[in-house]
Amino acid sequence: MRTFSFSRLKPVIGIAARAFAMVALACAALPVTTHVAHAERLKDLVQIQGVRDNPLIGYGLVVGLDGTGDQTTQTPFTTQTLANMLANLGISINNQQAGSNSSNSSLSSMQLKNVAAVMVTASLPAFARPGEALDVTVSSLGNAKSLRGGTLLLTPLKGADGQVYALAQGNMAVGGAGASANGSKVQVNQLAAGRITGGAIVERSVPTTISQAGTMQLELNDMDYDTTQRVTSAINNAFGFGTAVALDGRTIQLRAPSDPAQQVQFMAQLQNLDVKPGQAAAKVILNARTGSIVMNQMVTLQNCAVAHGNLSVIVNTQPVVSQPGAFSNGQTVVAQQSQIALKQDNGALKLVSAGANLAEVVKALNALGATPADLMSILQAMKAAGALRAELEII
Repeated sequence: MRTFSFSRLKPVIGIAARAFAMVALACAALPVTTHVAHAERLKDLVQIQGVRDNPLIGYGLVVGLDGTGDQTTQTPFTTQTLANMLANLGISINNQQAGSNSSNSSLSSMQLKNVAAVMVTASLPAFARPGEALDVTVSSLGNAKSLRGGTLLLTPLKGADGQVYALAQGNMAVGGAGASANGSKVQVNQLAAGRITGGAIVERSVPTTISQAGTMQLELNDMDYDTTQRVTSAINNAFGFGTAVALDGRTIQLRAPSDPAQQVQFMAQLQNLDVKPGQAAAKVILNARTGSIVMNQMVTLQNCAVAHGNLSVIVNTQPVVSQPGAFSNGQTVVAQQSQIALKQDNGALKLVSAGANLAEVVKALNALGATPADLMSILQAMKAAGALRAELEII
């Protein structure tokens, strides 16, 4: 019997053990890498309750237009606004004739072409402080042909409570262009709206409270119980059990620090957590205006048979000349004669195979050879028959 020395096998066993450990480590790391690739940051899935933008709106005047402003005879509010603005600046417009009792005679005589009444809109972000600059959008309110090259005069922007939160003023940037001459017109993009970058200055801040009695709440962008549970588990695993409690399918309550500085650090770490959201419900979106159809990856089909035939009506109109008889002193008459034909394509039954994933569903629907408009009717019929396992939403 041959004998083996354990000391000679020890290096070989050590090498094999290290190789096995490396393979095991690679196999163990593979699922983790796949999980992280499909995960999303928490800041992309939720928003903090109380942290929101506030819409602002204002009414003002744009001046300096090159003859493309409002036609004041059709937009009397433009001249009224201009008269009020000039009165506030100490300039009186009162050219009434002697014996005239009309207080609007001077306004009706104003024929301005370089002034336009506009609506100014902006969004006041959360935690905005006085002195910060906001971007504003300026849109024509009257019948101005173009706002290109105009300057917005000082316009107060108010919130829903009627308080002034910002003041807007500045030169507009209009992305469109156009020209017209002798009845011909060409235009690219929109000329009746423009934007002023940093055109408003914040004058009043909105108090924002995100924590009450040491708690704050997160709201999911899309209601989903599975995603809510996964977010709650990820937060508790990172910050300790009891930090997050799910209140419903959208709202999560957090136990947050009371110190504002610690709240900022806590929220910064919280928003960078990776969470794999739950699978969305199967849904098909039908756009009735454009004929677009969009479906997500959870849509499935069951076996079904579809027959769909197109119905078309063809109207053909031709002129017919009627000649009068000889020596009848009649006149030649041209009449229109129409022929109407009704054509219906054959709609043979076609078998639609079941599809377990999105690629198979698209392949099965393309086999029908239907247009997007016809496909909308087919999808609705499939849903009614129980062959389409998805929710239909028409926008």
